[in-house]
Order: sequence, then structure tokens, then C-alpha cells
Amino acid sequence: MLLEIRHVTEYHYAGPVRESVMELWMQPQKSGSQRLVSFELDLEPPSRLFSYADSFGNAVYHFDVPQPHQSLRIEARSAVETNARVDLPEALDFNEWHRLKSEFVTGDGFEFLQPHGFAVQTAALSEFVAQKGIDDLKKLDPLTALHRLNQTLYESFDYAPGATEADSPIDLALESGSGVCQDFSHIMLAICRSWGLPARYVSGYLFTDSSEGDRSDPDATHAWVEVFLPSLRWVAFDPTNNMLAGERHVTVAVGRDYADVPPSRGVYKGDEDSQLVVGVSVRQARSISAEPEFMRLPKPVFTRDLRRRRNEQAAHLYQEQIHQQQQSKG
Repeated sequence: MLLEIRHVTEYHYAGPVRESVMELWMQPQKSGSQRLVSFELDLEPPSRLFSYADSFGNAVYHFDVPQPHQSLRIEARSAVETNARVDLPEALDFNEWHRLKSEFVTGDGFEFLQPHGFAVQTAALSEFVAQKGIDDLKKLDPLTALHRLNQTLYESFDYAPGATEADSPIDLALESGSGVCQDFSHIMLAICRSWGLPARYVSGYLFTDSSEGDRSDPDATHAWVEVFLPSLRWVAFDPTNNMLAGERHVTVAVGRDYADVPPSRGVYKGDEDSQLVVGVSVRQARSISAEPEFMRLPKPVFTRDLRRRRNEQAAHLYQEQIHQQQQSKG
């Protein structure tokens, strides 16, 4: 399936601000399940873009707008060819639970086994798990248990845009019984990790289809969960829509939770209030009439040593700019 994505982010300030420093996680991944045909970023005011790969292998772009400005507009345009999901077995054998305890899984999956950020155990989550009998699912094989968990979360919560924010704690959704894709993903991550299953947060897009029962907002980014099973590798579950992620899903970035891979994140110098406006469009295309140059920007290099150096350099630059911003306020 060939999908075209347009993602517009606008920051509006009550008055001129002196500088903005931003990071973006907006470039779709290149993987076996999807082919990145093209990706372009336009900025207003125009700025010089730099790129690096973060510790999870995601492409990150960062830039600085040094001159005074009262608005900032970021437009990302992508074309992605996705493949149909590989068929999975109906179930796995019970020895999969033992394979999950191997040094290979616990070592390589360490970061995705730990509670982190929004995906943590809370009293409200423990109560929810007990009420729904969720831990009883561990009596099943891991794949069947995950299918049942995916369905339980779908049936337990209403999808209600505006009920929570992207960075809301999971207790808000647990107590209200409603939320959005980030909430459902964070809850599933916390439960999977408590079972000893490496699980990671996936940010991206969904080409929605109401005839398939999708309840996701078609004009927003999407989030789901990937769980590592030794016999199958990473398997993607979408608890918002009670499905496995497939050819209508486009992966942008993976991390431990939303905070690792927000579409955009940054700081600005000034005391003015800010307002964020986001628009997303995902549509199916028949063909790409003129395949544009892959990037008008520096292309990330993902070798291990260069990745480490770029991470260190970007982190140093970012922290230095934040420090300067704090000094200017003081």
C-alpha cells in the first residue's frame, strides 16, 4: 500500500520570542515492513537542519531559529510503501515463557523490560489488572495472552480525543475509563513488562478505515506497542483498535514511552505564552508521479561509532543551548 502523509505543526506565540531550539521525530523508518519513498521537511522561518540517529536508531532532526519570531511552522511530507503483515501462528508453545527468560532476551531487551516514564506500575493499574483478571492470562501461551490483553484494553476504555494529553499519566485514563492511543499503549507497555515481555512504544501514523472498525482520529498521529517474542521477533499490537499493526500502519520511531519519541520537542527564549496547532493527513496514493530526491537535508548515517559521536555532540549542543536560555531568563 502506498501512503502519502502530511504532518503540519505550528507554534504560535503571544509576542515575539528570541530563539527556538527544536528536535523532530517525523521521518518514517526504513524497514522490512515499509519502504520510505520520500521525505521532506519545510520550516518557516527557514532554518538549517542537522540530523543524527538516537540511541534507538530513530532519525532525529534538530534546528535552531536564532532570530526573533512570533510563529514557527514545521511541515513534514512523506511517501511510504507498506507491506501486508506476515501471518502469525494461532498460538505458541508454553516454552516461549522460558525462552523469554534467556540471557539473550533479558540482556538485549533490558531497556524495554524496565518501568519507565509514563509506562509504570501504579496503584490504579494494579487495581485494574486485578478487576479484569489480566494476570490470569499468563496461564496461556504468550501470543494468545497478548491477543487477549489487546482485546481487553480495547473493550475497557472509550476512545475520547481530548480526554487526556499525550503526556498524561496512565491513572487519568484508568480512572475515567477513556483516553487516546498514547494512554492505551502506555498501559499495555506497563503490563507487558510486568510479565517479563520486552515491549516498546511505537509512534507513527494510521491510514484509518471506519469500515474496519477503526476508532482512531484520522487527523492525528498514532501510537501502538511492539512486543518481543523469541520465536517471532517483534510483534505489533494496536490496543486502540484491537488489531495487529499491518499495512495501514506507518512506523516513525520506537522508544520506551512517548517521551522518547514525541513528534516535536524544544525550548524557546522568552516569557510569551505559546499555542500548539497540529494537523495530520494520511491518504492512499496510486503512484508517485515524480519521486522527489530522498532528502534535501543531510542524510543520517547509522554506523555505531558515528551514531555515538552524533548523539554526544547533539546532546552537548542541546544542553548548552538550554543552559544559555536559562541564563538569559535569570
